[in-house]
Amino acid sequence: MEPVLEQALNLPLLLEQLRGEDGLALLLLQLFPLFLVVELPLTLVVVLGVLRWWIREQTLPPRRSLYRPRVSCLITCYSEGADVRKTLETLCEQTYPGEIELIPVVDGAAANQHTLAAVRGFELREEWRRTRRVRPIAKWQRGGRVSSLNAGLSMSTGSIVMALDGDTSFDNTMVSAMVRHFEDPNVPAVAGSLRIRNTWTSLATALQAVEYLISIQMAKTGLSEWNLVNNISGAFGAFRREIIEQLGGWDTHSAEDLDITLRIKSYFGRHRQLRIPFEPRAIGHTDGPTSMVGLLKQRLRWDGDLLFLYARKHSGSIAPRLMGWPNFLMTVISGLFIQVVLPFIIVGYTAITAITLPWPTVLALSVLVYVVYLVVLSLQFLLMLLLVSERPQQDVRLIPILPLFPIAMLLIRCWSAVAILNELWRRSHEESSMAPWWVLRRATRF
Repeated sequence: MEPVLEQALNLPLLLEQLRGEDGLALLLLQLFPLFLVVELPLTLVVVLGVLRWWIREQTLPPRRSLYRPRVSCLITCYSEGADVRKTLETLCEQTYPGEIELIPVVDGAAANQHTLAAVRGFELREEWRRTRRVRPIAKWQRGGRVSSLNAGLSMSTGSIVMALDGDTSFDNTMVSAMVRHFEDPNVPAVAGSLRIRNTWTSLATALQAVEYLISIQMAKTGLSEWNLVNNISGAFGAFRREIIEQLGGWDTHSAEDLDITLRIKSYFGRHRQLRIPFEPRAIGHTDGPTSMVGLLKQRLRWDGDLLFLYARKHSGSIAPRLMGWPNFLMTVISGLFIQVVLPFIIVGYTAITAITLPWPTVLALSVLVYVVYLVVLSLQFLLMLLLVSERPQQDVRLIPILPLFPIAMLLIRCWSAVAILNELWRRSHEESSMAPWWVLRRATRF
């Protein structure tokens, strides 16, 4: 076995052998569709957007504004217990000089007394009382996250509405950074950045920390420059009240905020001036699953919901006439292809390669693919540290995790195929833990 491993790790020898066996064509055939055609162009779009954002940040003077609308924070609470106080405290401590209305909605309060007591027992400090207001809602019958948001919306009074999770805390400049975008009347919503709060609890959380930095903080910064933000996070998003009311509030079926993102984007084709910015300086902190089993369970729900939203519920609204060509193409490429089709291509490619090629060649190709992805990942992470990160000294500690990241992402992408099949065969979105079954199954079936 040692000569095989030695050959697999010797890239010059590998390339020479492949060239001698007409393997260069095979290599291009295997790597080209997966990386060069799809992922590399998308990576270049992100990188160019990040560079454009950074140049603008360095050259334009800081923007000052007197725009200070009332902000309503709808905080969905279910089983956070006393931890919800950290969320309320970080919202009260915001540097935003305008009014902030905190509306924690306790779902299933009859059986969730601990969280309800924490919310009702939260007291405003003297220095907060002039511009902060807490209006808790006890929703005795559990109805799920969507019903909590709609209940909070009906009781809120702010012109800017934030949808926040009860287990998410925030940097104290978050509200100011988000609200400034709404001064532009063509902005219906703003996406905020999320970080993993329990980064060093386990290897699983450290891997998620890298994933969030690359796929949220960096990727959405780049995509925002071209008005191509693909999703507003369910744990952290801000919306103009008028657009939410025009849409009829949040809709059931799924807890994914991709749903409301796609509903907003269905106006982009008719109103081309609309845009959804991403604010990389508005930071939320959330806890990720601490084990790989917990992480896979989370992605089973996430990826199943994505297929439901793309292929079932919004199949008729994913069209250039409604979304405009740029967002239509981005949805088809980054949504339908990369998130729904590509997992099956990866599983099929891996299986066919393992069955049809000699083991030394399989190992050698695996090393080559790994090296390609690790190099691209390292360059992305370096760019994120230098240009985007507001905590580079903290994030640099994640560098030792990078060699494990391509392997973890391969596992998660293969698992996505399982989640998609689960949705196709079992309609798994109707079994989400984000809402009780009697709510999801009584909704319109798509």
